[in-house]
Amino acid sequence: MLEAILTIALLALIAGVGLSIAYRQLPPGEGGLVEQVNELLPQTQCAQCGYPGCRPYAAAVVEENVPINLCPPGGDETIHRLARLLGKDVIPLAERATPAVAVIDEPACIGCYHCRNACPVDAIVGAHQFMHTVIADECTGCELCVAPCPVDCITMRPLT
Repeated sequence: MLEAILTIALLALIAGVGLSIAYRQLPPGEGGLVEQVNELLPQTQCAQCGYPGCRPYAAAVVEENVPINLCPPGGDETIHRLARLLGKDVIPLAERATPAVAVIDEPACIGCYHCRNACPVDAIVGAHQFMHTVIADECTGCELCVAPCPVDCITMRPLT
């Protein structure tokens, strides 16, 4: 009985080592490259690139040859890292129509917390049932906070 257990354990060990060696010999698939691109993105899920999140944008960059300069929160640093990874030329950040920042009409704010929950970069501060405000330097202008506001006290203003 002990011999059978040792034989099976030895066969499992040999099979595991063989699979490990075979796995290392395989070239990385596109899924691996998509994940590498996704890791370089800021993970704000702001959709400013035209895709619903960072992972779909990463897939489009790898699989559909979408430009690497569509991520405003990532900025030039992300463009440089993506260019290095993908072997592409560094190109300037794509121009948005007008860079904007969210502004809360504080006296109208009811402190409902919906905007704060929607903000992917935590640029909105405030407590439940108290007014909220936007940290302009942190706001990416994604507009994700505007729709959830039940009293329409959030507007987007051009960044000065």
